[in-house]
Amino acid sequence: MIIGGLQKLTLIDYPGKIACTVFLQGCNYRCPFCYNPELVSREEIKKHLPIPEKDFFQFLKQGLLPNNNSSRLEGVSVGGGEPTINQDLPKFCQKIKKLGYNLKIDTNGSNPDMLKDLIDRKLVDYIAMDVKAPPKKYCRVIGLKDCSNYYLLSRIEESINILKQGKVDYEFQTTVTPTLLKKEDILKIVHWIAPAKKYVLQNFESEKTVDPKFEKIKPYPKDFLFSLQKIISPFFEISEVR
Repeated sequence: MIIGGLQKLTLIDYPGKIACTVFLQGCNYRCPFCYNPELVSREEIKKHLPIPEKDFFQFLKQGLLPNNNSSRLEGVSVGGGEPTINQDLPKFCQKIKKLGYNLKIDTNGSNPDMLKDLIDRKLVDYIAMDVKAPPKKYCRVIGLKDCSNYYLLSRIEESINILKQGKVDYEFQTTVTPTLLKKEDILKIVHWIAPAKKYVLQNFESEKTVDPKFEKIKPYPKDFLFSLQKIISPFFEISEVR
């Protein structure tokens, strides 16, 4: 397990929990708008020294919030990159759970077998799955020139259906990126995944991206995302803009 980063405190990444976020290196997608190139691009990965796994678990064993010796962490959010490409992910999650933490996984949904295994073994408490685009746009949005649309989408749909069984708390989320997704694309995603428990619209961040061209793209105004939320809210128990 190669740990590319650690955010020792987050009040956003794990809904309802005081948590830390651990970022795993490597991804099977090349989304041009991704703001973690140091976890995705091989060239960027080489520039950053990984965090030793033993140091991460030592931090968890202490369990204290940074600069606060009286409060403790409640959860761990595991993101990336894409965590489920790691064969050792179940073992990694098991070690976290043994320390008493609630555990959340952020995933692109490309490995439904791994998700099912984690859920069945009760190694995860919350899953946030990115739904990148409506079906016909998927390959373009995730930055893969050569991929089998049918195979890719069948895996994504399998992950969607696994989460909608409700055996684990979950949310779907989409990064709304100008030049890639428009209003009608979000509505197509909604009709693909609805009804579901929770759907989150995330605003695009242009500070640093896998494709440097996207650093020049301005995010949509927040008002645009809130107008979308109003339209899609009847299809979900919870809808949010983040």
